[in-house]
Amino acid sequence: MVRVSLPASLMDPISDPELHPRRRAALAFIFVTVVLDMLAFGIVIPVLPHLIEQLAGGGIPNAAWWVGVFSTVFAVVQFAFSPVQGALSDRFGRRPVILISNAGLAIDFFVLALAPTLWLLFVARTVLGMTAASFTTANAYIADITPKEKRAAAFGILGSAFGLGFIIGPGLGGFLGGIHLRLPFWVAGGLAACNFLYGFFVLPESLPKERRTPRFEMHSAHPLGSLKLLTRYPLVMRLAVVMFLVYLAHYVLQTTFVLYADYRYHWGPQAVGYVLMLVGACDGFAQAVLTRRLAPRFGERRLMLGGMLCGIGSFLVMGLANTGFIFLLGIPLMALWGLSQPPIQSLMTHEVDPAEQGRLQGAISSLASFAGIFGPFLFAQVFSLSISPSSPYHLPGLAFVLSAALLAVGTVIALRATRHTRDLATGEPSALDQHSDEPSPAVHSQATIHPPQSPEHSP
Repeated sequence: MVRVSLPASLMDPISDPELHPRRRAALAFIFVTVVLDMLAFGIVIPVLPHLIEQLAGGGIPNAAWWVGVFSTVFAVVQFAFSPVQGALSDRFGRRPVILISNAGLAIDFFVLALAPTLWLLFVARTVLGMTAASFTTANAYIADITPKEKRAAAFGILGSAFGLGFIIGPGLGGFLGGIHLRLPFWVAGGLAACNFLYGFFVLPESLPKERRTPRFEMHSAHPLGSLKLLTRYPLVMRLAVVMFLVYLAHYVLQTTFVLYADYRYHWGPQAVGYVLMLVGACDGFAQAVLTRRLAPRFGERRLMLGGMLCGIGSFLVMGLANTGFIFLLGIPLMALWGLSQPPIQSLMTHEVDPAEQGRLQGAISSLASFAGIFGPFLFAQVFSLSISPSSPYHLPGLAFVLSAALLAVGTVIALRATRHTRDLATGEPSALDQHSDEPSPAVHSQATIHPPQSPEHSP
């Protein structure tokens, strides 16, 4: 029997000395929910292209075209529905949105397992993009119950759930797919159904009625409307640009890594699978362990900037590596790049009213999906041109260098945007606080935000 347990470090961001058992179980549920969301992505990596090939016919070239269509539509749907989930959770609470999302996830996996035609598989995959956006509400749930100075560590734990799902997903999907091509979907559906039942009886509500928005507003629920929320907070808007560049740069791995590794290092599917598991393991360790320990010591701002610099270094190493061994040296640096994202997200939550945390997380998820619309095409084209016989220069790692350049721009924006921000993780004053008796705009806006409250204890 495999027992799924929550790391003890997940309890550390919660400062309540007498942590209620239901609250502890709720945090475990949120962690598992994010893992299952990542399984929705990871488990289909080794089997979905083969299933599409089987249903579409026409061989690998036709299947490759359809895989591109599936990926783009999935990103578009996530872009559209992430803010809807966030706005719904602000109005009706986090619990019902998370439960409905998990129920939909289970049903959709079962439909994927049974789909006899390509069009039904396409519809099911599209609906999966709607229901797999529950990490939006999971992030808002954590923001509800975690003190501001502890949020970077809490978001780091959720980030480790992404790494864990990425480790388990491709490996589990490949193993189960070897037994039967559709078995991974049945297993994923069963896990999502169990998660729904567990949450139905255990998960408390984190957003009290008095802190919810008075009505559901469609103008804030559609993607562009949710992005308007970011423009109301100057610091949040600048950090949102940084997050978009981070998400965009990450798509070089999803789009070109397999082909790049085959072209330059002659790595086959098995070697690629091992490398992906190593990436997920390193990333999960960095976000689960290092974020929690380094944020109080160095502060969110330094952690963010240091992580961004590591990301730049990792992509330069990977893009310029002449051998596979040198490429592997970039993986630890990439894991340290993951340290930058929880502080960015935490700094954004400091600026936004508690009643709008769900919409903020929806907007952040929309940024990721928006990057997913353009990222795959951008990096695929750059990689194709860089190895084309007609290209004047042979630069197979150019796509990775482009990612490094995007992160460099993001680092400069983050450096300038947060130079007057007070670091709640360490209590250190900002540069503006040290040179003036007047509070910084960021600190002043934070003073109007009520501290997070513990979740209600009724199911």
